[in-house]
Amino acid sequence: MGVVDNLLLGLETALTFQNLIYCLIGVTVGMVVGVLPGIGHLTAISLLLPLTFYAPVTAGLVMLAGIYYGAQYGGSIASIMINMPGTASSAVICLDGYPLTRQGRAGTALIITTIASFVGSCIAISLLIMLSPPLARAALSFHSADYFSMMALGLVAAGTLIQGSKFIGAASVTVGLLLGIVGTDVSSGAMRFTFGAPELFDGISIVVIAMAFFGVTEVMTSIGLARDHALNAKVTLRSMMPSRADLAESRNPILRGSMVGSAVGILPGAGGGSMAAFMAYAVEKRISKKPDSFGNGAIPGISAPEAANNAAAQSAFIPTLTLGIPGDAIMALILGALLVHGITPGPQVIADSPELFWGLAVSFLVGNFILLILNIPLMGVWVRLLKIPPTYLFPAISLFIAVGVYSVANISFDVFLVAGLGLAAYVMVAFGFEPAPLLLGYVLGPLIEENFRRALLISRGDFMVFIDRPISAAFLVMSVLLVIWVALGARKNPDPVKES
Repeated sequence: MGVVDNLLLGLETALTFQNLIYCLIGVTVGMVVGVLPGIGHLTAISLLLPLTFYAPVTAGLVMLAGIYYGAQYGGSIASIMINMPGTASSAVICLDGYPLTRQGRAGTALIITTIASFVGSCIAISLLIMLSPPLARAALSFHSADYFSMMALGLVAAGTLIQGSKFIGAASVTVGLLLGIVGTDVSSGAMRFTFGAPELFDGISIVVIAMAFFGVTEVMTSIGLARDHALNAKVTLRSMMPSRADLAESRNPILRGSMVGSAVGILPGAGGGSMAAFMAYAVEKRISKKPDSFGNGAIPGISAPEAANNAAAQSAFIPTLTLGIPGDAIMALILGALLVHGITPGPQVIADSPELFWGLAVSFLVGNFILLILNIPLMGVWVRLLKIPPTYLFPAISLFIAVGVYSVANISFDVFLVAGLGLAAYVMVAFGFEPAPLLLGYVLGPLIEENFRRALLISRGDFMVFIDRPISAAFLVMSVLLVIWVALGARKNPDPVKES
């Protein structure tokens, strides 16, 4: 099938009434959770993940993906209006977005970020459509040893490319790997880390992990969050009309940010939108003729990172769907949802489930058009959402967490497990642990173990199989080089954890 035939198939799938409804629900929920600081798209996806188990796989994934990229749109609104990012990837927008609000240009900042989000997403979706089929065909030649080494590279990147202590990043990945092997070993039938509890014989559900480490933790850390409810800046349609100078000033930064975001999103374990946004901001400041304007309301300071984080959100689906390697915690949840539905992410997805893949790709375009339509006339509504008191918001989220966890298997043990793991996660986060690498370790752990065992079984126990195969050896060399690069950087900037 050619590209046109594939897109027609995707269009037919995405435009069904059911998938359109799920797409609308996803992007609307994403906008809301992106606007409200303290919730985040990880929490929202964790809450709604159980619902997708009772929906068709394509519709469920369309909704989860809509929450993801919808939150990228909404996250910049809080950054611009109250100097508090709705999502982590929108943090850099605060640097120039809030100064623009204080200058009375909140409307201009909001419309520029909306345009940047749309353009960045469309460019990344185009890359998804063009690059995924050849990448999947190339991946068909991968053997178990190659998959093991590639996933190992993803975990090394997840543990070392985080902001903060690299030691803690590696520890987070290790904890995730341990949580992933809880339950019955499918090869030997041995019970691992179950402590005699029958409820753990089948392992810990991804819903439990997601709710504990992203739902409960977000609520607990956000309880004392200060929020500016004044919001004196008025946003009208007239104030949102950018001048020609603003559009001209933002055009090239949007294109450069889209390229940076697309490149970062494709890299497995690179961390997604946050890294892309900060890299795009750094690039614009370096090449700008007026670097002193950054931090004081520079239009490129909001357009480039906004395009970058949305492009990264869309291009992150390329390695997740074609290679089965998630780039960040959100993609790990998407991968987990696929596994629950009995679909193994990898190069066979495009061939075995073309309706799923191309329906998702086209639904991304549909969802971004919906977001563009929702954003401009309803911007005042999104801004007013910032006035919802946390005293009402967080108890409701806690209730949804308990109901959502219980609804998966109707086991009260899971609710208590979420509470216990959530408390442990809160303590871990207080000491600097990163939940995202932990989730990547949890999802990839069983897959790494499976491919490791299969590779040794085929080679009759010869460990050289990981070196003899060129693809596997290349990934292992990249992992070693990444560790050396991070270690050399740590010598120049000593780890604060080790110093203490």
